[in-house]
Amino acid sequence: MLPRSYLFVPGDRPERFAKALASGADAVVLDLEDAVAPAAKATARAAVAQALAGADHGRFVVRLNDVASPAFAADLAMLAAQPVAALMLPKAEAAGDLALLHSACPQAVLLPLVESARGVLAAGALASAPGVQRLVFGTLDYALDLGLDGELADTVGLDTAATLLALASRAAGIAPPVAGVTPALDDPDRLVADLARARALGFDAKLCIHPRQVAAVHAALQPTDTALAWARQVLQAAEAGPGALQIDGRMVDRPVIERARRLIARAR
Repeated sequence: MLPRSYLFVPGDRPERFAKALASGADAVVLDLEDAVAPAAKATARAAVAQALAGADHGRFVVRLNDVASPAFAADLAMLAAQPVAALMLPKAEAAGDLALLHSACPQAVLLPLVESARGVLAAGALASAPGVQRLVFGTLDYALDLGLDGELADTVGLDTAATLLALASRAAGIAPPVAGVTPALDDPDRLVADLARARALGFDAKLCIHPRQVAAVHAALQPTDTALAWARQVLQAAEAGPGALQIDGRMVDRPVIERARRLIARAR
């Protein structure tokens, strides 16, 4: 099953790695980029390499520095020697950069982090690049790139880009994209609202920046009891007879049946 939650932890804080794993996050993102000061990059690289050599390496995602960074070459050299399962490339704008990463680490799935207008407009190429599992929306940097302010950046200002990422993902046959972070750590209602809006646009997972956000994300992605009861009713009716059906006065055809199957699968 693909991760529902991706929890960031600074790569130079190895004492937090185990706590991040214990949070219940499906994936833990060991960050070599924004969370690490330039002077601490080498220290972070060594800590991440040690973590990747451990038993939990399959749950780790490494966010390396972007290809234009002077730290990128050293990151790539370290990662090529490790059993890394997943890599997140920040500031993803060109499929060629992903091809380079895939060539260096062919065993790792790739998660392009789209953070700019150029990245959004290249979403089709990024989603179709070799090794790409799903796209990730870097909402804060994207809002900065477009000069979005306040509530606009938090809602409608992101919708067009989010829709393009979801469409590109579906067209390329890869997994639905990952929604960006919710910076408000003490506002669970905001977290749930952000995720609900992302779900409505075709997203199926979320970035987290604190362990206490993880359980709320998982709960919000879990179908409600009412939705599950409806799905079971639909599947029971579909098994009883072929063709279009009616339940509670509403037509039930193939797309509705498929939606019911997906709800049941998500609950599992």
